[in-house]
Amino acid sequence: MIPAKFDYFKAATVNDAVAALENAGEDAKVIAGGQSLLPLLRLRLSYPELLVDISGVAELREVIDEGDSLLIGAGTTHYDLTRDALIAEHCGLLAQAAGTVADPAVRHRGTIGGSLSHGDPAGDLPAVALALEARMAATGPDGDREIPAAEFFIDYLTTALAPNEVLTGVRVPKLGPEWGYRYEKFHRTAQAWAIVGVAALARRSNGHVTQARVGLTNMGSVPIRATATEAAVAGAQATRAALSAAAASAADGTEPPADLHGAPDYRRHLARVLTGRALAAAARAAD
Repeated sequence: MIPAKFDYFKAATVNDAVAALENAGEDAKVIAGGQSLLPLLRLRLSYPELLVDISGVAELREVIDEGDSLLIGAGTTHYDLTRDALIAEHCGLLAQAAGTVADPAVRHRGTIGGSLSHGDPAGDLPAVALALEARMAATGPDGDREIPAAEFFIDYLTTALAPNEVLTGVRVPKLGPEWGYRYEKFHRTAQAWAIVGVAALARRSNGHVTQARVGLTNMGSVPIRATATEAAVAGAQATRAALSAAAASAADGTEPPADLHGAPDYRRHLARVLTGRALAAAARAAD
């Protein structure tokens, strides 16, 4: 299909983009790589009167070392996430998950900010941001603010960003060498959305897992933490048997969707299996 008619504004700075959004009210959308928004426009599921293009704002493509955390510009592409040395060293889970997104063409155009602000629970990076306990940096007419990942995703395709705000970056706490990570997902083809995905982090000490974080992809209307599994893992031996037992509660409290790709019970089964695999890899589990 052909998108509905819209006006177009290419912003040179973040302030330019905010001003354009403020003037347009709720009838504007921000576009960077366009890999999430353009399909909605073509299907006329979204029909803004104005597109504000931020792809030319250079400051949104920087990765900055802030000491205890990294500030990753919202315009950083999935491809760049997989190749940046700082991200690989301090939050490798993000690099690993970005490398599984769609195909090379999409990874070269799609951005971390676009993926997160789109708020699709079937997207790979929202669950990763949740597991990393990232904070979203946003700029609007009233200035800058930060939104914890746990408060950022409100509902299906709905985030805490105001219509006149721009997501400018993602602040991710650095992970120390004692942390392991793994992103596991099950999908029909490389280009397809995950039927279920699991972002797992595990801190290991003396043969035990002292702490774990697990984010689930496509198990509800928003990405969610598998809190029951996280509690069960804490203090467990770093063995496949122990971690698989903890993963049995991964789907507790979830409300996964039902569609042509899987029924809710099937997705709950996948969540348990994939969580066990992801935790075993993250904790470098013994057999």
